[in-house]
Amino acid sequence: MGAHSAGHLRRVLRLYLVRSGLSGVAEAAELALTELVANVVRHVPGRRCRVCFLLQPGGVRVEVADGYPELPAVGDADALGEGGRGLVIVAAVTDRWGVTPYADGRGKTVWFECGGVAEPPGS
Repeated sequence: MGAHSAGHLRRVLRLYLVRSGLSGVAEAAELALTELVANVVRHVPGRRCRVCFLLQPGGVRVEVADGYPELPAVGDADALGEGGRGLVIVAAVTDRWGVTPYADGRGKTVWFECGGVAEPPGS
């Protein structure tokens, strides 16, 4: 996964949300997805992951799964530092987020949910 991958995934997510009547949560979901993908690029050897978008009543759940066992942690970001804010941002812009480790300990799924009021079709 390269830097261009985050941009592509954001475009796919926005299109998915707009076509599902959830454009009101697109900006927050795109930002949170960008942060999770950045974590994969920065911390997961081989930069491989699977991304899944799941519609829920009035919102979306986004999952980013990888085969790296280390669990992410909310960092203590230095005011002038370049890192440590990703999960703080995810928590700030989403309704819920979390990490689900694989039962075999060989990876995890980091997920978030963004709610919203679905727009009527054709709006």
